[in-house]
Formats: sequence, C-alpha cells, structure tokens
Amino acid sequence: MEHQTTAPVSEKKLTALELKPFAHIENLISHVLPFAERTIVSKGDIVHYFCDDTRQCFLLLHGSVALHRRGDGIVLNSESSPFVLGVSSQLSSEHLYVRALETSEIARVSLECFNQIVANANLWQHFARLLVYTASRVYEHCAQISQMSAYDIIRFQLVELMQEPPAVRQSTTAAAYIKSRTYLSRSGIMRILAELRTGGYIIMQRGILIEINHLPRKY
Repeated sequence: MEHQTTAPVSEKKLTALELKPFAHIENLISHVLPFAERTIVSKGDIVHYFCDDTRQCFLLLHGSVALHRRGDGIVLNSESSPFVLGVSSQLSSEHLYVRALETSEIARVSLECFNQIVANANLWQHFARLLVYTASRVYEHCAQISQMSAYDIIRFQLVELMQEPPAVRQSTTAAAYIKSRTYLSRSGIMRILAELRTGGYIIMQRGILIEINHLPRKY
C-alpha cells in the first residue's frame, strides 16, 4: 500500500449524505403525517409500494432501510430517518423494493394523497430538495462503483458503512455490507479487508467494522 497524506479539511468534498436536507424532509413529514398510518416494521421486513392496487409512499420516522433492485437484489441506497420513500420514482417502482435494516417506524400514505398535500400546502421547494438529495445519493453510489478499482470501491463502501446508524453497523459485517452493494467477489473483498486490518488501517472485530484509522488513496 502507498501512504499519502490526507487532503486538508478545506479541500474535502462533502458527500450527498453529509448534505442531507433534514429541515426540508422534516417539513414534508410534519404536513403529511396527520394523514398517514403509522406502523412498525422488523429488521429484514420488505416494505411494499402497493396495497390493494393503491400506490403508496412511506415516511421513515425512526430507523433505517435499504433500497434494493429487483432481480439481483443489489443495494442502490440506504437511508436513516427522517426520510420519505416512494416519491422519487413515481412513474415506476416495480424494479425496486425496500427492506428494513433494523426495527423501524414508518407511516404509510397513498402517493396521490402525498402529492395533493404538497400541492395544497405549496411544499414544492421542500419536495425539490428531497428529490435532488435522493437522486444525488443513488447517482453517487452508482458512479462510484462503476468507475473505480476494487480497492476504491471497498474504500468508498467502508466510509459509507461508518456513516450508517450504530444499530446497522454493529449487526452487519463489513464484507456482507460491501457484497450487497457491489458486484465484487466475496473472496476479493475478504482479501482486501484482511490486508487493511493487518496494516492497521481499519479495526474489525468478528467481521464488524469498529473504526477506520486511515484509508490510503492508493492500494
């Protein structure tokens, strides 16, 4: 591995996750929640976008979820509360599904009702900020894993894993997290993680990522 000095903080480019528009999302939730039905979903449960042929969206009040692509099950994105699910892919959602990463609380409401509330309360700016953030998160993930080396992908995913809620981080091995979000082989992932751990770049216990000391930019 090649050690390189870390770039000054002033030059650090913020990720989409670090720019999450909390105030705008919370404003949307506060307007829609009175018309929604609260429910608890357990870890591993799948949240369906349709109920009796009615397209739904969900307010993520507590917890965290992952957005999967049907067919190969690849994770396109993961989000923690607060968040609004199912409003950025209104024309089609059949190729996506949502799975709870931990016991979470959501509130269901029809997509038609959500759109009507946004229109009636003139919440377009808040809605636009949510859409820009959601698109940026998915684009950032797809761009990273399609244009980088295996090490670069793993480096990016380790940073993403450290930003997950403690409940997710402590119940998911680093290898499983990376495997679910990329096309890398498990053996390749395990080899690079083992070398990073041996070199003192990361601290892991029983496969769980505990801390990142320093991840070199070149491998």
